[in-house]
Amino acid sequence: MNWFLAKIVYQIVCGEGDHTAQFDEQLRLVQAADENEAFDKAKAIGEQEQEMFLNQQQKLVTWQFVNVCELYKISALIDGAELYSRIQETGNAGSYIDLVNKKAAHIKAANTHKYLQLF
Repeated sequence: MNWFLAKIVYQIVCGEGDHTAQFDEQLRLVQAADENEAFDKAKAIGEQEQEMFLNQQQKLVTWQFVNVCELYKISALIDGAELYSRIQETGNAGSYIDLVNKKAAHIKAANTHKYLQLF
């Protein structure tokens, strides 16, 4: 069996969809014998995990599976190996860097909180 990294894409629609198009891109590990099986498994995950729920404003929110748009075979699990890369273009470099730093601080704070709960 081989490991694959699959990118599964969902479209998020709130209410009648009168808003900026929003998509969730998820990277999933899939174990399969070959690329065809990995694609089929990733697609099945995407279809199974579609969901609908009411938000706080009682509007229907739908996560609609779009497709599996990327599939990479992972040849070896090596410490520090690059699994995914994406170039992000933005009009404001400072805001993007601030966002990245805030996310990192949140991860660090959340992990510290988890460790404190153990004591």
